[in-house]
Amino acid sequence: MKRLGIIFLLLLTITACKDRNGGSRKKMAVIVSTLNNPWFVFLAQTAAAQAESLGYDAKIFDSQNNTALESDNFDNAIASGYNAILFNPTDANGSVANVVKAKKAGVPVFCMDREVNSPNAATSQILSDSYSGCVDLAKYFVQTLHKKGNYVEILGIVADNNTWNRSKGFHSLVDYYPGLKMVAQQSADFDRNKAMEVMESILQAHPDIDAVFCGNDAMASGAYQALVGAGKAEHVKVFGFDGASDVIEAIKDKKISATCMQFPKVMAQTAANYADEYFKGKRDFPRKIQVAAELVTNNNIGDYIAFGKK
Repeated sequence: MKRLGIIFLLLLTITACKDRNGGSRKKMAVIVSTLNNPWFVFLAQTAAAQAESLGYDAKIFDSQNNTALESDNFDNAIASGYNAILFNPTDANGSVANVVKAKKAGVPVFCMDREVNSPNAATSQILSDSYSGCVDLAKYFVQTLHKKGNYVEILGIVADNNTWNRSKGFHSLVDYYPGLKMVAQQSADFDRNKAMEVMESILQAHPDIDAVFCGNDAMASGAYQALVGAGKAEHVKVFGFDGASDVIEAIKDKKISATCMQFPKVMAQTAANYADEYFKGKRDFPRKIQVAAELVTNNNIGDYIAFGKK
C-alpha cells in the first residue's frame, strides 16, 4: 500500500506539471537588452506576465547592453529547454547570430521593440514605428521653436536601428527649415546619466541653445537635469521618445515639451501571444509589425499614463 501511495503522489506531481493542452508545460525566455531602464523593465515584465497568463513558465534574462552576455543568455535559454524566446536585441547586426542559433535549435524568436537586420532569422518582429512617430514630433518641434533656433540632438545606441529611425524621422522634416540649426549631435547610449554628462559637455561649447531632441526619455531626463544644473532649464525646450513615467510627469509640469508614446504592453503581449500560437501549430506570422507611436504634449497629456494610454 505504501508503494502504491508513493506512485499515486508521483502521478499527481506529473499531472500538475501538464499544461492545459495535455503536454509538458512549456517555457518562454524573455531576453532584454537591459534592465537599467524602466521602459525595458516594463517590457520584460509585461512579456513574462502575459506568458504566465497563457499557462507557460517564464524567466527574464538581462543582457546589460552587452552582446557577449546576450549570447550567453541565448545559450542558457536553449540549454535549459526554453521553447520560445521573446527578445529585445542589443544590436541590430550583432544579435542576428543569436537569433539564428536559436532557430537552428528549433526555438522560435519573437523580437520586441528592437529589430535584427535579417529578414528571416526571427519568427516575427513587433516594433514601434519610430520613424513616423518622430515625424510627428518634428512637426511639434518646428511649431514650438517658431521655425528658428539652435538645437542639440542626443542619439541612442548607434548599433540600434531605432536610434537612426528616430533621427531620420526627425530630420526628414526639421532639415527643411534653414532657421533651425543643429549645433551638436552626440550619442549617450539611451542612458540617463550619460545623457546628463553629454549635455553638460555640449553646453560648455554651445551655451546658447534653444532645444534638445533626445532619442529616448531616459536621455531627455538626463539632458533636463544638466540644463537645471546650468540654470538653463526654463529657456531650453526638451523633447524625448518613449512615454516613460518621469517624462509624463515632467510634461504635466511643463518641464519637458513633448515625447512620443510607445506601447510596450502591445509589443510584449503580441510577442507572447504569437509564441502561444506557435506552440499550437501556427507557422504563418508577419515578418514585421510596426506599432504606431503617438505624440504626447501638455495639450493631450490627460489621455496618457506611463507606457500607454489611460
